[in-house]
Amino acid sequence: MPKKIFGEVPADGTRKFPAASDRDVVIRRTLLQVYEALYEKGYDPISQLVGYILSEDPTYITNHNKARSLITKIDRDELLDALTRFYFSSEK
Repeated sequence: MPKKIFGEVPADGTRKFPAASDRDVVIRRTLLQVYEALYEKGYDPISQLVGYILSEDPTYITNHNKARSLITKIDRDELLDALTRFYFSSEK
């Protein structure tokens, strides 16, 4: 039987969702800051972030507003984990 992502459903039908961890909040804020810095410099933020995630080459990220420094503080595996969990938690 597949593992339930959102846990058990109580008899009253109320679903319980796990709260975002503090680390997820940090990752989200960092990604938003990096996205904005890339956008401000005229880059396609999605393409640049995908390039960074696939290669882990920090030159995909601009130094503008310290974006490169911010993104390199997050482990790539941790970033992929957070993005994947976010994607599947938004699917219904």
